[in-house]
Amino acid sequence: MAALDQEQISTYHRDGYLFVRELFSSEEIGLLGETARHDHAMDQAASSMDDGKGNDVRLSLWNHPGDGIYGMIARSERIVDRVELLLDDEAYHYHSKMILKDAKVGGAWAWHQDYGYWYQNGLLFPNMCSVMIAVDEATTKNGCLQVLKGSHNMGRVNHILTGDQAGADTEYVTEASKVMETIQCEMAPGDALLFHCNLLHCSAANLSDQARWALICCYNSRSNNPFKESHHPGYTKLDKVNDEMVLQVGRDDARRTNVEFANLVANDKSAKSLEEN
Repeated sequence: MAALDQEQISTYHRDGYLFVRELFSSEEIGLLGETARHDHAMDQAASSMDDGKGNDVRLSLWNHPGDGIYGMIARSERIVDRVELLLDDEAYHYHSKMILKDAKVGGAWAWHQDYGYWYQNGLLFPNMCSVMIAVDEATTKNGCLQVLKGSHNMGRVNHILTGDQAGADTEYVTEASKVMETIQCEMAPGDALLFHCNLLHCSAANLSDQARWALICCYNSRSNNPFKESHHPGYTKLDKVNDEMVLQVGRDDARRTNVEFANLVANDKSAKSLEEN
């Protein structure tokens, strides 16, 4: 059976996003959350930016997926096979990031398109896809992702600096929101959202008592290799792994602390840099 059927592929291209519920089991997502929350190196290396309203947005970012549970998820066949069907091309890992939206203090993300930033890295085409995996439950109360349905069809919108974030031109966002539906992307732990790099999306500040952490794995198509160097990699062959490796490696990682992200940092200078997403 194909990773996605034709109806799901058509939905993605029509709406700019696709939900895949329960992509990861409760044990798998529990191990991811346990590893991340005990990964002191990742916490210490997290970058912060002001959301323009005095609230900090924190994330940790790395280019190459590695061999720990973060890498096993990003390299898993269940994700990469789906992404390749949507891109209609071989996919490679562009970067991953852990969004650390903590209770009460997690700031907002302005409306933006990922390609609004990635275009500057020498990428000619918006044939790129991100996969957001809910580590915690994502609700409207704790600042879940919001998307404008079908907004990827607008093409790339100019982005303007607001606070420490570069957001999409608010005039275009305002007009787009009048004709396109805003979708609140509520997700249970283990659910995934696959979305197009030109899809307008944002999230509100987390004013609740519940954290909202999420892992986002981003992919580029092989044929879209950037024409210049940047802080994200050009085409790098992605070594896919069998799905069972998530549990196998996750159980090993959960017995250790301060290992997974530290290993990524040792091999990836970008792990301490901030990507506005």
